[in-house]
Amino acid sequence: MSIKSTVLGFPRMGSDRQLKKLVEKFWAGKATEQELVEGSKQLRADHWALQKQHGLTEVPAGDFSYYDHVLDAAFAVGIIPERYQQLDTAGTQAYFAMARGLQNKSIGIDVPSLEMKKWFDTNYHFMVPEVADNQKFVLHSTKVVDEFKEARALGYTARPVVLGPVSLLALSKTAKGSSTKPLEQLASLVPVYVELLGQLAAAGAEWVQMDEPVLALDLDAAVYKAAFEQAYSEFAKIDGLKYLLTSYFNRLGENLAWAATLPVHGIHLDLVRGSDDLDTALATIPEDKIISAGLINGRNIWKANLGQQLAVLNKIISARAPGRVWVSSSCSLLHSPHSLQPEVGHLDEETLGWLSFAEEKVEEVATLAAAAADPTTVQAKLQVNTANVASRKSSERITRPAVQQRLAALDRSFYTRKAPFTERQTLQRAALKLPLFPTTTIGSFPQTAEVRKARAQFRKGALAEAEYTEYLEAETRKCIEWQDQIGLDVLVHGEFERTDMVEFFGENLEGFVFTKKGWVQSYGSRCVKPPVIFGDVSRPKAMTVDVAKFAQSCSANKPVKGMLTGPVTILKWSFVRDDQPLSQTAGQIALAIRDEVVDLEAAGIKVIQVDEPAIREGLPLRKADYAAYLEWSVDVFRLATTGVTNQTQIHTHFCYSDFNEIFTAIQNLDADVITIENSKSDLKLLGALETHGYAAEIGPGLYDIHSPRVPSVEEMTARFAALQKYIPAENLWANPDCGLKTRGWPEVKESLENLVAVAVNARRQHQA
Repeated sequence: MSIKSTVLGFPRMGSDRQLKKLVEKFWAGKATEQELVEGSKQLRADHWALQKQHGLTEVPAGDFSYYDHVLDAAFAVGIIPERYQQLDTAGTQAYFAMARGLQNKSIGIDVPSLEMKKWFDTNYHFMVPEVADNQKFVLHSTKVVDEFKEARALGYTARPVVLGPVSLLALSKTAKGSSTKPLEQLASLVPVYVELLGQLAAAGAEWVQMDEPVLALDLDAAVYKAAFEQAYSEFAKIDGLKYLLTSYFNRLGENLAWAATLPVHGIHLDLVRGSDDLDTALATIPEDKIISAGLINGRNIWKANLGQQLAVLNKIISARAPGRVWVSSSCSLLHSPHSLQPEVGHLDEETLGWLSFAEEKVEEVATLAAAAADPTTVQAKLQVNTANVASRKSSERITRPAVQQRLAALDRSFYTRKAPFTERQTLQRAALKLPLFPTTTIGSFPQTAEVRKARAQFRKGALAEAEYTEYLEAETRKCIEWQDQIGLDVLVHGEFERTDMVEFFGENLEGFVFTKKGWVQSYGSRCVKPPVIFGDVSRPKAMTVDVAKFAQSCSANKPVKGMLTGPVTILKWSFVRDDQPLSQTAGQIALAIRDEVVDLEAAGIKVIQVDEPAIREGLPLRKADYAAYLEWSVDVFRLATTGVTNQTQIHTHFCYSDFNEIFTAIQNLDADVITIENSKSDLKLLGALETHGYAAEIGPGLYDIHSPRVPSVEEMTARFAALQKYIPAENLWANPDCGLKTRGWPEVKESLENLVAVAVNARRQHQA
């Protein structure tokens, strides 16, 4: 008996972030489009070779992207909004403008990017397609066909990966000025998919992986069952193609009953996050359909318990006919770092034995398939795996009794501020003396090549600690003086000492380890290196107090914010231990942050920001699971922030979100000021404010920091005026969408000068 082994996708960036470097060279004009094409082709070939080398019998093709796979899918079927039609749509100009915006004043081009949102409950961001009324769909790109042909030419058994039409439209939004819901245009889109699938069939494809991740969500069964039947009944007419209906990140739940009846040839089950589906799936999915068993976790970095997962696999095999079961990853390995090889010699042997990155997960998939066929062929691998899993369970490094006891001993007084917001606001206004429409930024300023070079030299020992500190203080002083000079009201120190808003804190907390090259893609060319939470978390000493005190000393008249990352975001943007509830780990982190907040206040810091950009991202995909998550996520934020006096102003920050779903939770955080990414969402926040109201102070972002374009005063003035219709003037702040770390100083300076001008003009108009 042989069992097909495969994965749903592989990381795009490369072992040393080659794609990031190549794309950024292209953007900078230091590489040609042909060099971008050829370099990417080589990277794909390398990745297929790795997957084959580690034992997969079939590799995915079409999972690669220059920027984002949802953008690729929209581009492929001609969903290119009118504002980009003036650009070159045959090459990459329009594509990258949709991703990043494009501003070239010399030739009169100034177009913003598409909106960006989190990909389900991950830290990956996708570009939101805009579908206009009577959208003209056309096969604009054959990227997936071309990449499938590449794989075939290299001798690989390959399976094209296509984002299905129902999910593409469900993830899209109605274009501004239009009224038709994207899914209502499915009938017009299906023929373009038929054309694309026909080309794949002609190219020799046998199976096509149709990614329909919306199946993991709560769906209106009547609407979505009809939509899926409408599309897939047409696809079934294409001779020679078989379809693997693929969803991930959660259980299929009640959607399974009708999904199992669709005219597809196989169904993928995420048996890591959706293991509750298994018994129902075995009873529901017809026996002539393949079951693709997603048994290896594509979203975390712990070694799988192969013995445990082999038992699950054997259960499936015993219920199906021979050849009707595949072994796969739970989801694409896009969310995993590339390989453990660079960590050899960097991490200790015990920790290395606990971890599995993308290359290792590929091998785990292949090992499971081999073990199901004949366990004697992989007996040694199974024994090593058993020993590694047992080592992690028994390690004395995992548990710290004092940490667990402290968390368990808390009463509700630790989760409540000393006075309600209205009283705090009066005291804070007297203490801070801020003007109407106060201006601020979210935290970070550009991390230039010089900043990164100094940090690298310090870490290599080429720059002494005293010299490095002197350098950082000089950069901080320049940053604060410039902010003061242009008229910002609440300043930040710039975070030049930090590589990443989570990694920095993890490096200063116990219970974390850090990889050397554990990079994962966040959006576009932006990669993050999540820390690994392996054990109980505590703070051995203050983390930011000295830097905050110095920063405040650089400004005699204006407050400088203490900048911290919140417990939910540290949790969500790390690879987290899976041997205790997330709420418990988050509570431990919250206590560590609480200690830091209290110490900052004692050091004279009057404004403290505890960022929670990931709080919406952590919301479960199913509404039945919302309440429990929101209860503990609000609790841990309050635990982190309620140790201060009423005069200290607590800020927090949120990333792109559908805020209606969590607005009550945002209110319950009881922060004094919230800043929210807002500019790319067509002011959807206003609808949430109108529905729910918000009594505290708020700063919806006035411009998008993910794009290099500089917003004009007029553009931000219009956005600010719209906000004033919903937010009382005395509660409204002016700020960018997010931190400025990834931007360049010239665009930052011009953008912030324009932002300050908007606030100053608004004050004049209000006084008039």
